[in-house]
Amino acid sequence: MATVFSPSAVLSSSSTNTTTTPSSPKPPLQPPPSKSQLAIPASKTSLANITTTLAATALATTILTTIPPSLADSPTAYTLYYGTAASAANYGGYGGNSDKKASAEYIYDVPDGWKERLVSKVEKGTNGTDSEFYNPKKKSEKEYLTFLSGFRQLAPKDVVLNNLALSDVSLQDLIATADSVTSEEKKDENGQLYYVYEIDGLGAHSLISVTCAKNKLYAHFVNAPAPEWKRDRDTLKHIHESFKTVG
Repeated sequence: MATVFSPSAVLSSSSTNTTTTPSSPKPPLQPPPSKSQLAIPASKTSLANITTTLAATALATTILTTIPPSLADSPTAYTLYYGTAASAANYGGYGGNSDKKASAEYIYDVPDGWKERLVSKVEKGTNGTDSEFYNPKKKSEKEYLTFLSGFRQLAPKDVVLNNLALSDVSLQDLIATADSVTSEEKKDENGQLYYVYEIDGLGAHSLISVTCAKNKLYAHFVNAPAPEWKRDRDTLKHIHESFKTVG
């Protein structure tokens, strides 16, 4: 026999099982915090930006406080100079071969940027100066060569240096006030003898190389004030060691 449900019974049952919970009062809404009060977590990106900024600041400080580079701080380029050691009568190529490379009697390196000083005919005839180059930023930083005819071989080292000073007042003064003067003998690949002098003066430094060939005495000088010597030591030693006679 089928059972008939009364709609009222269903409604009554539903009403009985449903419990109504009174809602609690909501707390008052707080105003949103201002931008200054917001706590922004440090992300990886912001930390990287801060690190980059600090590194850039340190680099800029280093650049501003770094001393300008010298010749020795970067590789120096050189030009090979060919010297003819021509007599005063043949100064400028008159009466001789004007091709300096073909008629060269000696060679040495010249740093790029250095300027050649034209030697006068009178100067060539009096003290034998044949060529000279200087640093335009400091003209007293220079190299030059003198020669004297009539020398078949080198005299003792001290005699040679004293004879060179007789015609060079600056060399006389440098030797007189020098803290140290050293000398040694060297031979090149062909067995040719060279005297090498180093003079450490109070305010300047000098490197001198002397040899005899073709019945002539050749003296190559590299001079620099003390600050330039300390700054450009490697370059100055290079041009000093580059001198040799040829032909």
